[in-house]
Formats: sequence, structure tokens, C-alpha cells
Amino acid sequence: MTDLPPDLPRLRILETWLALTLERVRTQIAAAERREAEQQRGIAARPPTPDWLIEQSLNRETPPVYVHVGGCHMAGKRSKAATREQARQALADRVDPCPHCRPDTELGMLD
Repeated sequence: MTDLPPDLPRLRILETWLALTLERVRTQIAAAERREAEQQRGIAARPPTPDWLIEQSLNRETPPVYVHVGGCHMAGKRSKAATREQARQALADRVDPCPHCRPDTELGMLD
């Protein structure tokens, strides 16, 4: 026993519907593959995480707020990449080390 209609006209209608549905599925697959490829290109083109960050205060005239190890989850949006020497100098200039990532420990500058 089959679940398909026995006559040719209905079989042709079903064939047309399946062909159209298959085309829609293939179009969606192609779009998903393009999105995935674009996402992978974006990941590959992303700049590397800096080794050190200096978080600026809200006001540009005031000194920085914290020094962070690169990739610290507590670094704010006002954080800028810094070299090892810039991070050491900021800590020497009494900028607070982040209490979460402890850049002073990483830099060997414990009080």
C-alpha cells in the first residue's frame, strides 16, 4: 500500500510541489553556508587579544582607572591596548591593578 495518489495529474502536482520545496531548502542551505563562511572569515580576521590593557576613566583629564591583563573579563569599553612597558609604567605611576586579573602579579610588580 502506498500513500501517494494513484493518478498522474495529482502525482505531477506533488512532483512540482516537491521540486519547489527542494529549491527553497537548497536556497536556505546556501544562505546558511554563506553566513557560516562569513562568520569564519570574521573570526580569522579578528585582531589578536592584546597582552595588556589600560582602562581610561570617564574623564580624559583624570588618570587611568585600572591596568588589566589582556582578555580580562572586567576590562571596560574604555580600555586600550598597551605594551608591557606601558603597563609597568602605569602601575609604577600608581594606576590600580585590576583585582580580578592581577596584572601586577603577572608583571612581577607586587608591593
